[in-house]
Amino acid sequence: MHHVAPDTAELRARLDRATARLDPPYAVVDLRAFDANATALAERARGKPVRLASKSVRCRTLISRALATPGWAGVLAFTLAEALWLVRCGVTDDVVVAYPATDRAALAELASDPTLAAAVTLMIDDPAQLDLVDAVRAPGHRPELRVCLDLDASWRPLGGRLHLGVRRSPVHDPRAAGALAAAVAARPGFRLVGLMAYEAQIAGMGDAPPGRALLGAAIRLVQRGSYRELLARRSAAVAAVREHAELEFVNGGGTGSLAATSADPAVTEVAAGSGLYGPTLFDTYRAWRPTPAAFFACAVARRPAPGYATVLGGGWIASGPAERSRLPRPVLPAGLRLVGAEGAGEVQTPLTGRGADTLRIGDRVWFRHAKAGELAEHVNELHLVETETVAAAAATYRGEGWAFL
Repeated sequence: MHHVAPDTAELRARLDRATARLDPPYAVVDLRAFDANATALAERARGKPVRLASKSVRCRTLISRALATPGWAGVLAFTLAEALWLVRCGVTDDVVVAYPATDRAALAELASDPTLAAAVTLMIDDPAQLDLVDAVRAPGHRPELRVCLDLDASWRPLGGRLHLGVRRSPVHDPRAAGALAAAVAARPGFRLVGLMAYEAQIAGMGDAPPGRALLGAAIRLVQRGSYRELLARRSAAVAAVREHAELEFVNGGGTGSLAATSADPAVTEVAAGSGLYGPTLFDTYRAWRPTPAAFFACAVARRPAPGYATVLGGGWIASGPAERSRLPRPVLPAGLRLVGAEGAGEVQTPLTGRGADTLRIGDRVWFRHAKAGELAEHVNELHLVETETVAAAAATYRGEGWAFL
């Protein structure tokens, strides 16, 4: 079921009125859309808890707001230092770090505090990562540390000659998962409590790219085949790991695959985050599209020629392959587009299209970011819009003085 696109003229007027006293550039989150997305994501999880992917939010206030929504539980952090901070701040007492930690100072902090050790789960896919922890503080001189095994969820058809998905864990087949679980079980000072398998080729790839019907059909074909293969392999891997450990959770999925992943009997919880903000990369999904909730505004500073308006700033480009899909998109007023020769600029961004001649010096142009939490790396606060007013200004991680990556 697709979201109902808001009326662009009404949305622009509402955002302009709410932020009339602010000077661009700034970012806002429409709480009405954010809350609707949080509820919709929980419903799509079909009764399984949704663990919040904090990298896609990067604002303590909004992380806590989402976690207060029925169906949400726990955080999937992107660094260990961030996880420790969220626990110390009281945001959560259940954090899984989604990527292996190599931060020695953060590992030392974790290993010196029983409360943190009970709240934080480390991600592993190699015994060498356990060696690193032991080198920081040896077992017997620290509390037992919780670990989660990262199972590679990519699809490798044609006898492994193709690799469809991201390059994450080296642990791909159930036998390797069982062997790593046995290695953890034999190591003092560690307890294996979870397994994670993130199917990026399903959760992170839109299946309806605009104007590219054949590509969309090919993506859907790959996703169906990958899903069927992963259902069997993930189940076998969970069984192999459970021969050596009592698993508390099996995590999978993301915003783009929430309903499908939650239907997997081997999965006990799903993860999501980007769907709360609704960035442009999720406009290309057929099954469900979040309502856009996060925007940033830039001011028109120049009118260099008829049919053009130039805003100050605007070059808030997303990570990933260096292609057009990673550029921010001007959305309000309607009828604007980036200029191909300049794109989204570091200091200025020229815009053209039918909406350009309606703009005056000082007017706001509203953009959407291609990704979700990366927007928060550009601003110190997110202005939370409630109807037609700014209800509060919520500090981002950057605004609180933290740059975790």
